Amino acid sequence: MHPIEKYELRPLAENDLRLVLNWRNSERIRINMYSEELISWENHCAWFSRIQNSDTTAYFVIEFKDKPIGIVNFTSIDRVHDKCSWGFYIGDTTAPRGSGTALGILGLVQAFEHLHIRKISAEVFAFNEASLRFHRKLGFVQEGCLSQHILKPNGYQDIVLFAKFFNNWDTEKQRLLNLLY
Repeated sequence: MHPIEKYELRPLAENDLRLVLNWRNSERIRINMYSEELISWENHCAWFSRIQNSDTTAYFVIEFKDKPIGIVNFTSIDRVHDKCSWGFYIGDTTAPRGSGTALGILGLVQAFEHLHIRKISAEVFAFNEASLRFHRKLGFVQEGCLSQHILKPNGYQDIVLFAKFFNNWDTEKQRLLNLLY
């Protein structure tokens, strides 16, 4: 059995909302988001209602052996240009080593093979070394940097822009799956 087979992506469901809100409101997740504000239950439910009928967003829960451990999402889905942005996090602090890589691979499979996306864009805080390394490991290329772009409690922060394209996906997918051995 390949390690990736222990993981599964499934659509975000209403019964996930409490768990996802707890993850999203945790400090270790919030510090890497554009907004560090705590999210109320009411706002969280309103957000979920909005994304349920959206053609431009898709949210998925990643599970390890049927246990939810994180989120991957696709936003700004553009069917004219076949592009989108993505975001993700492992919310469960007990998730096994390699879960982030599995999330990344399954997210790319979802985008390229099911959503038929040609280009995935990512925006990463320049201070988030782990996410910068992660995107490079997954084969994203840096497209630019937005200087002093987002105000955080310690001042304006730079955003590094990444992209990954569908080109050579079959070869690239095998390379990524080999990372999990």
